[in-house]
Amino acid sequence: MPDLRAGDELLSLREQLIAAGYTTDGVSELLGPVASAALRREQRLPADRVTAGPDSPLAILVRLFSLGLPVDRAAVDVALDVALDGWGTARLLDHGLVVASGDEVRAAYDLRPYADGSREWWVLSDLPESMTGRPLPVSHVLGIGGASRTLASWSLRRPVRRALDLGTGCGVQSLHLSAHAEQVVATDTSARALDIAAWNASINGVRWDLRRGSLFEPVAGERFDLIVSNPPFVITPRTPDVPTYEYRDGGAVGHTLVRDLIAALPDHLEPGGVAQMLANWEVPAGGDWRTVVGGWFAGTGLDAWVVQRDTQDPAQYAELWAGDGGHRSGTAGFEQMYAAWLADFESRDVAGVGFGVITVQRPSTDREPFRDFAEATGPVQSPMGPTVDAGLRARTWLAEVGDAGVLETRFRVAPDVTEERNGRPGAEDPSVIVIRQGGGLGRAVRVDTALAAYVSVCDGELTTAQALDAIATLLDVSPERLRTQALPTIRDLVADGLLIR
Repeated sequence: MPDLRAGDELLSLREQLIAAGYTTDGVSELLGPVASAALRREQRLPADRVTAGPDSPLAILVRLFSLGLPVDRAAVDVALDVALDGWGTARLLDHGLVVASGDEVRAAYDLRPYADGSREWWVLSDLPESMTGRPLPVSHVLGIGGASRTLASWSLRRPVRRALDLGTGCGVQSLHLSAHAEQVVATDTSARALDIAAWNASINGVRWDLRRGSLFEPVAGERFDLIVSNPPFVITPRTPDVPTYEYRDGGAVGHTLVRDLIAALPDHLEPGGVAQMLANWEVPAGGDWRTVVGGWFAGTGLDAWVVQRDTQDPAQYAELWAGDGGHRSGTAGFEQMYAAWLADFESRDVAGVGFGVITVQRPSTDREPFRDFAEATGPVQSPMGPTVDAGLRARTWLAEVGDAGVLETRFRVAPDVTEERNGRPGAEDPSVIVIRQGGGLGRAVRVDTALAAYVSVCDGELTTAQALDAIATLLDVSPERLRTQALPTIRDLVADGLLIR
């Protein structure tokens, strides 16, 4: 690929891309909902059909940089040289953004707009397999994908002094961090990734401290208020039959890379500092994922809140990652890779692989760390960052005040919470009562009559102790016994935001 040129002059390209309408809204409006949705799935045919006719600057930009299609050089010069104020073929070639062959011009990189709802960025990355039509090289620098979007959605957006993007790739997480961190340090083992990240920083008018190295090596002895990481967590067989893609393979056996990353976090988080990352974990036959992941935190002194979002059996996992990068069933090498994954899992008696989001906090006070391991495999709120922030604060408060503090507190039911009652036709009382959360993690908590009564009176007037004692009197049960039975569920409702202070 041509060498990229980063620098302040890229700000003029950014301005011209905006003027030409090459923004998330502009592209969505041009393509329409069907083609836009297909393009997010890396299916470019619908967008090809939409943009095949017009020779507008926006259509040419989409065909060139979002679809990776060849474009007539004369059309590029006529449409873009004026529309982009001199950023025609010659200048794009000079900056390494396109390659020319005869009368045609092709993109050398994927370049597309990206937004978070309030800010607009442009993200450059290597051409995906959908554009090249061939398997990816092992040095491929990934662009905006499902994993990067997931991590960005779940990340906290608190103002912080220092933030670390560990394994930055093309810099997607660093773009988000730039909006709420005074200083952003971004690391990667790939020099190519750091070059592309530097280009993305330039066109978006931000500055990052880019450092090369593995895991925490580039920041030895330094601490941060916030660490985010989309690490190379893919569990990969250590065999020549499987390519070692830099963006997904950290060179470790099983899930040891993520385990080791977590073990090092206490040395790199400020008191009260938070780390968030995506991860895979292996679950042995007869084992439980909570036991596996929980063991990673033993002796660290860190708070841990882990949400498992998906699980796959070994064959499903092998099919997914053997097919990643452009390899498909029936193509050369696919069956060998598939078999290598299955053999690797069999060697460690792995029955399944979990995927989830890990949120870690270094306590700022001398207390026992909290540990929360939950499953949420259905739809969740987007973005999840505000929910995670509130949930982390709630769990910290619960860990600091204990049951005594919960009993003394007046709670209110969150606005998005509803109650469902189900029973047999003609029955006087419901057989099932569910407290359901409309947003956040979409929690649905089954409760008994006493808990339902408690939640119904949570309007901020009574303390938890007062409410439970009154309900105990009505039900003619022991107040102490009711408190013991109810407090664990009440704590869960507070932690996940169904009850708020």
